Amino acid sequence: MCMSHKEDVDGIASAALIKAAFNATSIILSDYPSLIPRLERLAEKKIEKLFVCDLGLSKRNEEKFAEILGKIAKDADVTYIDHHDISPATKKALKKAEVRLVHTIKECTSVQVYSKYRKMLPAHAAFLAAMGALTDYMETKPKARAIVSRYDRQFLMLEATATSYMISASQKDDDFLLRIVDTLARMKYPHDVKDGFERAEKYTKKVAGAVDTIQGGIITLQNLAHAPSTVDLSSSMVVNFVLGSSGKPAAMVYKLKEDIGSYVVSIRGSKKCKVHLGRLVNEITTELGGSGGGHDKACGAVVPKAKLDEFVKALDARIS
Repeated sequence: MCMSHKEDVDGIASAALIKAAFNATSIILSDYPSLIPRLERLAEKKIEKLFVCDLGLSKRNEEKFAEILGKIAKDADVTYIDHHDISPATKKALKKAEVRLVHTIKECTSVQVYSKYRKMLPAHAAFLAAMGALTDYMETKPKARAIVSRYDRQFLMLEATATSYMISASQKDDDFLLRIVDTLARMKYPHDVKDGFERAEKYTKKVAGAVDTIQGGIITLQNLAHAPSTVDLSSSMVVNFVLGSSGKPAAMVYKLKEDIGSYVVSIRGSKKCKVHLGRLVNEITTELGGSGGGHDKACGAVVPKAKLDEFVKALDARIS
């Protein structure tokens, strides 16, 4: 069984690689807010082997995460593969619970999965890892660079970007996301996903039509540009437009989820941003009763509805 991140190519590719290497019979795709509830349900089932991939933690949920995986690991072989920050205390707790930890912040998750289980995978599997590295902006890392260099860059970029758009267009359609995983696990290309490129094309047109709407809502502060996500696009897509047009070291977009009484926030940093955004966001959201974290230049957060202004001010003040 494999539980992996559903919102990007790195998570989907990781699930496909695990499925291919271990003939996984059950793939569960999760976003960050659903991680703990889904793990809690899994803990009630009989599991022989579990992989958890590309699902980063925050100070708010890391203790619970380690506790649940420890419970599952009493009767199952559990492996956690990730590239987000993990606190020393959580690493210690996972190891004490005999959870196998495959972790470095220096390579994306799919590259780590491929490197760890390469002998169990066909040669084409490297292409999946290359797509994960490229779309996670980690293609210059040592192992990723060697893998990416094997392929024609234009072909790799086309397939990786189309996959990213397929995934973004299908966040409410887990059956289609699982179709992507299954196709890639059979060592096919993304263009082999039935109706995949058609979905990517429709999403491309939606992106193009949303650019002007996004531009009009951007507010710039000293170090941060921010805007509400008022279009039907993934926040990770929108925030890149805000970052690029603002010229600021960092950008964020936010969308209110009434069912949880919080804003879901996506944050990106440019080369001018010198702080590790994932760590900084983790700290600030913990102080405000939310959660968050991620990479040095890309991360996400869940911020209580009443705390958004405070979060924006704190983030702008602590970015350099």
